[in-house]
Amino acid sequence: MSARRGAAASCKTPAVRLLLLARHGRSVFNVDGVVNGDPTLDRGLSPEGTAEALELGIQLAALRIDVTVVSRFVRAQATAELALRGRDVPLVVDPDLDDIRIGELEGRALEDYRTWKHAHRRDEPFPAGESLDDAARRYADAFERLVGRPEQTILAVCHEIPVRYAVNAAASSEQLDAPVHDVENARPYLFDESSMVRAIGRIRQLARPSL
Repeated sequence: MSARRGAAASCKTPAVRLLLLARHGRSVFNVDGVVNGDPTLDRGLSPEGTAEALELGIQLAALRIDVTVVSRFVRAQATAELALRGRDVPLVVDPDLDDIRIGELEGRALEDYRTWKHAHRRDEPFPAGESLDDAARRYADAFERLVGRPEQTILAVCHEIPVRYAVNAAASSEQLDAPVHDVENARPYLFDESSMVRAIGRIRQLARPSL
C-alpha cells in the first residue's frame, strides 16, 4: 500500500448528520376537505394515507433511523409507526411540531380557512388561535431541538406547513410559503445539519415579531 493510500485509509470521514422531515399520510380530514388544528379531534389516516405511510417505510428502508420525533396528532404518529414498523426506533412527541392552531375555524371547510388566511396578515392570529408567524416561531424552536439532539439520523413526521417552511427557508427564500407550497404526503425531505440551521435562522428572520 502506498503511503498516500495508507494515510487516506487511516483518516475517517466524519459522518453526515441527516434530519428528515415528512408530512403525515393523507388523513380523513384531508379527504373530507376539513381543517383540524386540535390534536384531540384528529381522526387519523385515511386508507390512502395508510398506504402512503407504508410506502414511506419502503423509501426509508435503507436508512438507519435513530429516533423519530412527531407532533401530538394521531395522523403524524400513525404515519411514523407504519413507516417504521418492525424497527426498534424510539418515538418522541414534540407539541411544537403540531399543525396550525386555528381556533374558531376548527372543523370548517378548507376553503373557509384559505379565505380567512388570504384576507389577513401573517401576524394576525386566527380567531381564538395563533398567527402563522406564531406557528413559524414554534416550528423554528422545534427544529432547533432536532439539531440539538445527539442522534445521527432523525426522522420528524409532522404537517405540511412546518415542512414547507423548512424547505423554503433552507433555500433562503424571501417568503416561507414559496417557491415550494404543496408538500406531498409521506415524502421525506432531507436536510443536513447546516441546512437545517440555515432554515431555523431564516424562519426566525421572516417571522420575527414587528416592533
